[in-house]
Amino acid sequence: MRELNCEKVVMTLPDRDLIIEEPRVSVIEVQGERIYQIVGREVEVPHEEEVEFTEEDVKLVAEQAGVTLEEARRALEEVGGDLAQAIILLKARKGDADA
Repeated sequence: MRELNCEKVVMTLPDRDLIIEEPRVSVIEVQGERIYQIVGREVEVPHEEEVEFTEEDVKLVAEQAGVTLEEARRALEEVGGDLAQAIILLKARKGDADA
């Protein structure tokens, strides 16, 4: 058995990263395979969903809602890239501002 000098260990899960800070890592070799034993303080960091949309989407939302490109971009980010929802949201906000 040997010890590894690590600053942190990161395990990437589908929805989050599991980070072991200041870990004590032991490596054991058994029948040609390595087994890692990790002891330390655990921190979970959720993955942020990346919203994908094109510049054409931004232009379309801006035109349909009568707002700037930046406002359209922010609305698309807020609704997860759903064009229709972004337009509805912006029109509702614009209606509130006009009232």
